[in-house]
Amino acid sequence: MLCAISGEPPQIPVASKKTGNIFEKRLIEAYIAENGRDPVTDEELSTDDLVDLKASNTVRPRPPTLTSIPSLLSVFQNEWDALALESYTLRRQLTQTRQELSTALYQHDAAVRVIARLSKERDEAREALSGVSVHKGPATNGDAMQLDNPGLSSKLIANVEATQARLSKTRRKRPVPADWVTADALNTFAPAEKTSTSIPNARSLAVNASCDSILLGGSHGKIGVYSIQEEAITEELNTGPAQVTATLWIGTKAVASTSTGNVRMFESGQETASFSGHSGEATAIASHPSGDILASVGVDKSYIFYDLTTNTIATQILTDSALTVAGFHPDGHLFAAGGIDGQIKMFDVKTGTNAANLESTGPIEAISFSENGTWLASAAKGFTSVSVWDLRKAAVIHTIDIASPILALQWEYTGQFLAIAGPSGLVVQHYSKSTKEWSEPLKSAMPSLAVGWGLNASSIYCLDTEGSVTTLTPQ
Repeated sequence: MLCAISGEPPQIPVASKKTGNIFEKRLIEAYIAENGRDPVTDEELSTDDLVDLKASNTVRPRPPTLTSIPSLLSVFQNEWDALALESYTLRRQLTQTRQELSTALYQHDAAVRVIARLSKERDEAREALSGVSVHKGPATNGDAMQLDNPGLSSKLIANVEATQARLSKTRRKRPVPADWVTADALNTFAPAEKTSTSIPNARSLAVNASCDSILLGGSHGKIGVYSIQEEAITEELNTGPAQVTATLWIGTKAVASTSTGNVRMFESGQETASFSGHSGEATAIASHPSGDILASVGVDKSYIFYDLTTNTIATQILTDSALTVAGFHPDGHLFAAGGIDGQIKMFDVKTGTNAANLESTGPIEAISFSENGTWLASAAKGFTSVSVWDLRKAAVIHTIDIASPILALQWEYTGQFLAIAGPSGLVVQHYSKSTKEWSEPLKSAMPSLAVGWGLNASSIYCLDTEGSVTTLTPQ
């Protein structure tokens, strides 16, 4: 039998009543005196719990003085016993320390993972909220939240309702003007004039209601008013150092959005209003049919309505995706915003509630409402096809593939012709109400970044990749 502490045969063996372990008597008594526990099981142990064991052994002589070899050997034995006891204690402490270190490392790793997850959620929340506090009212429909503002005023709501009632009543019965362009005339369209502009990196184009001026937006905050009659830039405006992302006309007012999130309005060469509600890039703007509401969307996942009667922010709604394009329904009761998540989100203008979501094939690049009030054309970034949606069914009723990426879409006033622009050329699709069939009266190889219709749709204006304005007319 061997001692559980020293691992050697004991001179005076004893056993523990509680565990049955065998020890050298002098070693276990010394350990109990110091710790009061069993060195193997760590249970409480006293000398009364030890039982002497009988074993045949040689009686050791009396310890001699250190002047002899036997006395030195005795001293060395005692030192060895002390070292064995200390070594055993150190081994137990090392094992316990290793276990504690392993537990601490596991807890540290778990804490790091939790902190990383919380930091990510915090950053996402900061980006979504865009630095503004959320109104304590509940989110609408689970998809949109109204930020800290009172919403549309009763005056604007009444204006929206009156505009819808007025426009929807006559839309179906509205005849095509007698001097409007025909599909046969479009067959003869060809580039007639190409005018270089002084607007660097022009990317946006908007034709005003009277079809005598075009608004161009480029880099370094440059905006140019292009006179169709004079075929030249007649006025230059500046929104600051940022890239102009979108332009439009509201009557005689020129409006532009920028990559810094600002929306600026000009009239007669002077800035009349400036808004800075977005925390990131303002990607698109749209005007309400009443002319009293301006909308903008941005990468901060929100859209903003501006009250142009007071030049203030009327409401700001937070969605679940960065937004890229925007447009009002021709009757003014719906607002559409396309996102990078591939959804075209339809909102009620008066309440801000999410009325419907149209699922596309990729991030939305362009949308355009038809004047018939029931159709919406959309194109996804990097895709070559246009989807024509029936808003009553929330379904695609027709697909147009032009075999090249699409950058811009534009219906004309009667809803018969859809202009499709892209880096590989310009296409015009025609829908005949009498035959209910689609045709392609015009296909041009002229690269186009943006497109707009002229007076009576008798001309088409394109912005090419060089920043020049090209006019297509019947030849």
